[in-house]
Amino acid sequence: MEEKLTITVKIADKRFPLKIERTEEEKIRKAAKMINNTLSQYKKKYGEKNMKDYLSMVALQYATKAVELDQTSENIQILQDIENITQNLEEYINNI
Repeated sequence: MEEKLTITVKIADKRFPLKIERTEEEKIRKAAKMINNTLSQYKKKYGEKNMKDYLSMVALQYATKAVELDQTSENIQILQDIENITQNLEEYINNI
């Protein structure tokens, strides 16, 4: 079993200590950097607002992307199912 690693990530000027698997470190640090970059973009675009407003906008943006990816994943599975059905039908027709 892999030993846990303790790291600290900073999001919106707040530090969060996390205990994670070593293999997750790069992904978590990259995610925190993406959040901070997006926050910075919103600050530049909308001026001084409440940090909760910015964080809410960032959460909405990434949740929307997650929904899009989920739908894409479902579509890929449907296409694979259709391909399998088509292959089965072709085999069946060829065996008649």
